[in-house]
Amino acid sequence: MSSPASLIATLQPEQTLMFQEAASTSRVIAEQQALNQSRIEAAVARLKTFAPTAIVTCARGSSDHAATYAKYLFETQLGLVTASAAPSIASVYLAQPKLNGMLYVAISQSGKSPDLLASVTQAKAAGALTLAFVNVEDSPLAQLADIVIPLHAGAEKSVAATKSYLATLGAVLHLVSVWSANAELKKAVFDLPAALAQAWEKDWTHAVDVLKTATNLFVIGRGVGFGTAQEAALKLKETCGLHAEAFSAAEVKHGPMAIVKENFPVLLFTQQDQAFSGMDSLIQDFRARNAAMLIASENMSGNDCLPVVTNVPSIIAPLLAVQSFYRMANALSIARGYNPDEPPHLRKVTETV
Repeated sequence: MSSPASLIATLQPEQTLMFQEAASTSRVIAEQQALNQSRIEAAVARLKTFAPTAIVTCARGSSDHAATYAKYLFETQLGLVTASAAPSIASVYLAQPKLNGMLYVAISQSGKSPDLLASVTQAKAAGALTLAFVNVEDSPLAQLADIVIPLHAGAEKSVAATKSYLATLGAVLHLVSVWSANAELKKAVFDLPAALAQAWEKDWTHAVDVLKTATNLFVIGRGVGFGTAQEAALKLKETCGLHAEAFSAAEVKHGPMAIVKENFPVLLFTQQDQAFSGMDSLIQDFRARNAAMLIASENMSGNDCLPVVTNVPSIIAPLLAVQSFYRMANALSIARGYNPDEPPHLRKVTETV
């Protein structure tokens, strides 16, 4: 009988569930847009009537990284201050924050984590309007929330969330494009499925070569793209057994830079908007230290740059970067002797209290 190690040694990247599920994201989001259009229009009508004074998000893991993307969209496109709530405030400390007049956004794949449900229940009692982005439409969260935006990602069998994560970002973008009535955002929504298909074909083999024997690295992002850095760092830990820490490009020099020495790996996602300011000098600083740079950027050049989809709205660039990253992370996991579908000591649904 073959050992798990020997099975992994013969596993090809295209054979994993992670590969197959991530590869389906373009189709998933195209279907999601068609299925959700009328639901989102109805949701926006209710949101405009409610006129929230602020937004609070509540999520864990990859869903919380989606909430980071949502925060930047809500604040830049809607002008609504957005804060992240700690689920333990309601489930452990039994506190009762004052949420009257606010929109409370819960994000979950399974929709059944006890702490998330406790938070939404408390938020409703405190006067908030609750909205859930959730993949399982008949879940307790979907039944509890005032407004439900389904992800329509379908069953996700790999422990590592891929298509459901990007489906969350796609649904958030769709909602904000309609709520803001921004023509450019609406075009970005329309362009997204085709751009994701292009992103999946980008060859990041160089990153596999650099990170195959790495033990630690920084993952850098900023602004609308910071959630991408958070998500990439989590997936590297989860699927590759690689200690990765996410930092904002605006914060990494405030202490963390001290440990960057020669050949220290750095995966950096540049954001092609106002947040790019200062990234060029940061990159030059890393290069001066002879760090092992991996730069996903449209307007940088060099042997340390990874290919990305160009000439797309900057608001969808983070989703495209994640899609290219997922394919690389799947291959890197196998190269490092792991099965990305079955990370050690993890399971698909984590029910925290």
